[in-house]
Amino acid sequence: MIAPAHLVFVTGGARSGKSAFAERRAAASGEGVTYLATAQAFDAEMEDRIRRHRADRPAGWQTLEEPLEVPAAVHRVQTPVLLLDCLSLWVSNLMLTDLPDEAILARADTLLTAARTRPGLTVLVTNEVGLGIVPDNALARRYRDLLGWVNQRAAAASDEAWLLASGLPLQLKPTPFLTPHP
Repeated sequence: MIAPAHLVFVTGGARSGKSAFAERRAAASGEGVTYLATAQAFDAEMEDRIRRHRADRPAGWQTLEEPLEVPAAVHRVQTPVLLLDCLSLWVSNLMLTDLPDEAILARADTLLTAARTRPGLTVLVTNEVGLGIVPDNALARRYRDLLGWVNQRAAAASDEAWLLASGLPLQLKPTPFLTPHP
C-alpha cells in the first residue's frame, strides 16, 4: 500500500551534504525509489560527475533522467518514493531555453502540484544560492532570484524542510512524527 503524499524539501550550499542526506531519507523508507535526475552533461567534467552519481546509487533504485519536462516525469514515476535531484539544475536548464521568468515559475507550480498530489514520499533537492553577495551580472542575479522564488514555493508546499550546512542537517519545518511531545 502506498502512503499518502509527503513532500520533503532539502536545501544547502555546494558540497553541503544535501544529496547524501536526501538519499538517506529516501532509502530510510524501505520502499522502492526512483531517482529523477535533471543534470545535463555539457562538458567532460559534468559527464564524469553524472557517471559517478549513477554508480553511487543503490542497485535497486530506478533512474529517470529528465532535464526539462520534470512535471511530466513526476507523473510517470511508479515507485512509492521519488527523489528529485535537483531543482537548481532544472531551473538553470529552463533558463537556457529562453523561457521568461513567469513561465519558469508556472512550471515550478505545476511540478509542485504533481509532487503534492503524487502518493508516497517525494524528496526535492535544491541549492541555496541566496546566502552570498549579490552577483555582479544580470544573468547570475536572474538565476539567484528565480531559484530563490522556486525554493520558497517548494519549501512552503513541503511537509518537512531541511537545510544542510557542513554535512549537518538543520530542520526548518517539522513533521508530525518529529514534533516533540509536550
